[in-house]
Amino acid sequence: MIGRVLIANRGEIALRVIRACRTAGIGTVAVYSDADAAAPHVHAADTAVRIGPAPAAESYLDVGALIDAARRTGADAVHPGYGFLSERAHFAKAVEDAGLVFIGPTADSITRLGSKTGARTLMEAAGVPVVPGAAPEEQTDAALTAAAIALGVPLLVKPASGGGGIGMKTVRHLDELATALPQARREAQAAFGNPRLYLERLVERPRHIEVQIFADASGDTVHLFERECSAQRRHQKVVEETPSPAVTPAVRAKIGAAAVTAARTVGYRNAGTVEFLLEGDGDDARFYFLEINTRLQVEHPITECVVGVDLVRAQLAVAGGAPLPWRQADLTQRGHALECRIYAEDPAQGFLPQAGTLLRYREPQGPGIRVDSGVVEGGAVSVYYDPMLAKLITWGETRGESLARAREALSRFEILGVRTNLAFLMAILDHPDFIAGRIDTGFLGRELDALTADPGGLPPAVAAAAAFHAARGPAAGTVVAGGAAVAAADPFDTLRGWRG
Repeated sequence: MIGRVLIANRGEIALRVIRACRTAGIGTVAVYSDADAAAPHVHAADTAVRIGPAPAAESYLDVGALIDAARRTGADAVHPGYGFLSERAHFAKAVEDAGLVFIGPTADSITRLGSKTGARTLMEAAGVPVVPGAAPEEQTDAALTAAAIALGVPLLVKPASGGGGIGMKTVRHLDELATALPQARREAQAAFGNPRLYLERLVERPRHIEVQIFADASGDTVHLFERECSAQRRHQKVVEETPSPAVTPAVRAKIGAAAVTAARTVGYRNAGTVEFLLEGDGDDARFYFLEINTRLQVEHPITECVVGVDLVRAQLAVAGGAPLPWRQADLTQRGHALECRIYAEDPAQGFLPQAGTLLRYREPQGPGIRVDSGVVEGGAVSVYYDPMLAKLITWGETRGESLARAREALSRFEILGVRTNLAFLMAILDHPDFIAGRIDTGFLGRELDALTADPGGLPPAVAAAAAFHAARGPAAGTVVAGGAAVAAADPFDTLRGWRG
């Protein structure tokens, strides 16, 4: 049994793990940098330990500081969250070597899956469909060009390590390889410390489908169905949903079985996600293995809503030696869920990240609405970390109901002090192709100009809050928020006789 967990992360994922630990009766240790000394996750944990200055390289990525914090506080397990060190084999091994439980897969599994070419080879041998490709042992431009000629264009040049689209180049004509190969090699070396490349046939207009998998130490493995992640910008997901509007029951059964096979092939343990490209429609749609993400995903709440499970609670139990809490036959889907990622960024300025103080932060509430966030009103949005403020999750009996709840909830989200992507998210949900479920991974790129055009004003709740602030006059001090100059004083602190 696990008694105390150190959470090697920050923000909303740290708070999510803390909530799961509380329900399981497990103690929690938060870690924080100087920039996060007053962050909500610090106050929510039973114990909090400073691990360094604001830059992540000197705090959240400092393995020695994290292990030392675990030892000093008596933690017997570490949850990596996602991002930072969550998919770093050396961190998992350091945790294991310190005699602590790593709440995730083994260091060996992370290592084996960290190489995209190695993972492809494993999956091909196991019979899991992969995109046709080539990974020449000789990495010269001549060898890669010969492989490209044999494979044919269009194709992708991809780093053998890493992900997130970093270093990936699209090649539609063979003469583009002369530029693409050295660029991809440099970017791969800079980002992942490994310049090796591989080539893959370009699947035109695919959907990005991922399958949640879970396994225990005895090898029992299940899948918890798919998530649709095609609404993405520069390979970063923006809106996710489950079930996918494109996956039929027949394809769902096949892709779920393939995901379980992929997990068993590497002796996977704990929570993970198998990512696929989906090509075509209906029961004849084809899917291809991309990679296995060896961690909990940002979008895990939509699976929790539709399947009726607590994935983090299950992570804690399995890491503590318990068997899987479910059998495959027991897992079913009910309804539909959407997740919208709310960022402090300015879509009109190339999605420039924003920093500042949250002068007003109020989350929508109501049936079928869940908000996972790591910020509070009056808190600071730092320049040092990912600018995600919150995740809005909505559930409904049907996709239409879930979508309507998401639109309405976004319109009631009140954020002042920094610019956000709220209007951008509302424009996505209002787009005819999204409403009809006719999207692919290029959807946001093709429609970006229309989606980031002036939406005709701020989201209603933001506009109302800004008007109240502006009514206080400039004497209170003005700031720019969501495109409007507003006063910093909060009229809700002074109004009397208010009726709802």
